[in-house]
Amino acid sequence: MASANLLLMVNRIVFTCRQMTYSDDLPQISVVFIFVNEALSVILRSVHSVVNHTPSQLLKEVILVDDNSDNVELKLNLDQYVSKRYPGLVKIVRNSRREGLIRARLQGWKVATAPVVGFFDAHVEFSTGWAEPALTRIREDRRRIVLPAIDNIKYDTFEVQQYASAAHGYNWGLWCMYIVPPQDWLDRGDEAAPIRTPAMIGCSFVVDREYFGDIGLLDPGMEVYGGENIELGMRVRNSKASGYCLDQGAEDDDRAILYPCHGMSSQLVRYSAEGLLQLGPLGSTAFLPDSKCLVDDGRGRTPALKKCEDVARPTQRLWDFTQGGPIVSRDTGRCLEVEMSKDANFGLRLVVQRCSGQKWTIRNWIKPGRH
Repeated sequence: MASANLLLMVNRIVFTCRQMTYSDDLPQISVVFIFVNEALSVILRSVHSVVNHTPSQLLKEVILVDDNSDNVELKLNLDQYVSKRYPGLVKIVRNSRREGLIRARLQGWKVATAPVVGFFDAHVEFSTGWAEPALTRIREDRRRIVLPAIDNIKYDTFEVQQYASAAHGYNWGLWCMYIVPPQDWLDRGDEAAPIRTPAMIGCSFVVDREYFGDIGLLDPGMEVYGGENIELGMRVRNSKASGYCLDQGAEDDDRAILYPCHGMSSQLVRYSAEGLLQLGPLGSTAFLPDSKCLVDDGRGRTPALKKCEDVARPTQRLWDFTQGGPIVSRDTGRCLEVEMSKDANFGLRLVVQRCSGQKWTIRNWIKPGRH
């Protein structure tokens, strides 16, 4: 592979992009490359490619994380090349011991200073216009993790072979696999349109730096790569309702909803020692006139709101909850959770279903005082 690579210029142009316009105020990105004993020419090809094909105002820095390589060419030669060619733009982080791919990525995240971080293997090339659509998607919603489309570079000729656009999924063995995009995406006839995907790959993704920290980063306990992308994909899917609160909704509606957090009376929640979850004005009495109890009657997937004294079976209004944990119905064992839905407000629907690990937090938690 390295010998074929040496026959090519390190700063070739791969593909041109059709003319599209993007906002002038996109966030900057730090690009992180991970390597161990990679061929120097391959690493330099990756660096040249991202610098040449990313607008200078968007590329904050390139971070090379050396996971304790013993190839001498990757020491002084690499240092001298990048310091002369890209002074101040390319940073090199060297691990004192072999950490593995997952912790090496975390080292790059710690050093990154841009609001958005892109993680890539160090044997990649970028096409013109790769960054703008990814940064646009993240500016629209910082809770997105964006996976750039990946084509294949043939190992023996370095010819670029275009791959068809696909979503990412996984089978029962938790092996990542390509899946056909949904029909509504195919019907659009626009290959540049984003595809919502239930899983992701680990070797090429772009994420808001703070959001990545908020959801727990990658698991540093993973010694071998291959499962981190599945685990992270699940975690992202379960974190989509951050910034939304349990809400009483319209006065004449007996359904609980999700709504952007505003802290007014319809979002005030009282969880009692008995296990009641009441929404509405808070007070010292058990049942206030304008408060309702959250109820799982077991008949459907939609959680109900009823006057507490009107619930047919008292256990239907009781829930188990600890701060930062799931909300579990004592009557059915089902959990209060959030699912994505095109038909719901803000794309999120409140449901009671088999527990999947979603967690809830009551803001401004008040503990009973001592008497």
